[in-house]
Amino acid sequence: MATAKRNISRRVRFSYATSTVSMTLVLFLLGAIGFIMANIFTTTHRMRESVTMIVELKEGLSEAERDTVAVRLAESNMVASLKFVSKEDKASDKEFQRVFNIDIKGVLGENPLPDSYDVTLSAHSSDKEGLETFAEEARKIEGVSYVTYPQSFIEEMHSTLDVMQFIMAVFGGALLVVSFVLLNNTVRLAVYSQRELINTLKAVGATKWFIMRPFIGRSALQGFVAGIFASLLLGGALYALDHFVPGLGIFPRWEEAGIFAGAIVVVGVVVAVVCTLPVVNRFVNMKGNKIHLC
Repeated sequence: MATAKRNISRRVRFSYATSTVSMTLVLFLLGAIGFIMANIFTTTHRMRESVTMIVELKEGLSEAERDTVAVRLAESNMVASLKFVSKEDKASDKEFQRVFNIDIKGVLGENPLPDSYDVTLSAHSSDKEGLETFAEEARKIEGVSYVTYPQSFIEEMHSTLDVMQFIMAVFGGALLVVSFVLLNNTVRLAVYSQRELINTLKAVGATKWFIMRPFIGRSALQGFVAGIFASLLLGGALYALDHFVPGLGIFPRWEEAGIFAGAIVVVGVVVAVVCTLPVVNRFVNMKGNKIHLC
């Protein structure tokens, strides 16, 4: 009798250890997918805000008039940031001097370049009509002489990024569904291995909640432990990759890493409990003579 109990206990521990390892690997995959998707969408957002519109100013504007132009431009949601660039800064710019290889003041006797604002466009610039409207309104601002921006490049860039985001969203969504199914099956198998214990507890008159409570608590603990190990595994993989390939710079800041690890742990606990409840409830409500047939 004692030997049989030890064998049962050993099988139970082995079952939960196996399911915990499986949950850890699935949560690791889930975390990796989430991390990749977050980085892709962050990168595309930065790319959308990397295009500059040049707003040239009329000659002889006072500082107050230039500030008024800046305020009018900043009112639009098309603007992520703007920077004033004086004609002196343009003439002394090393890149400008390298390209033209000429002393403008020395040749012309004066600096013909205009003062301007470098307007960094926001992600809203993907709206073609909205961007054209903003450019037209900018041209009508008192003190603005000329507005230019790479219209065809912006349209092509946003179109390409939209396609990339859609493909990655579909791909990531499919992987998330597969990961959830694997996690759900892992939890269900762990509970399935305990169906005889559930039947025994029912036979001695245990209440439904009395039977379900330890399974829920154990699943929550299992999800928590698996989430911790998955977070450590993912963090170690990212740190190693960042260490051996320094140019990637993919390891997040410690605050972000903590938030991401916490999210993985929470997902592990929630999914483990949610997947456990219907399975335990099914076996609790099942007749004793059928529990061995499922």
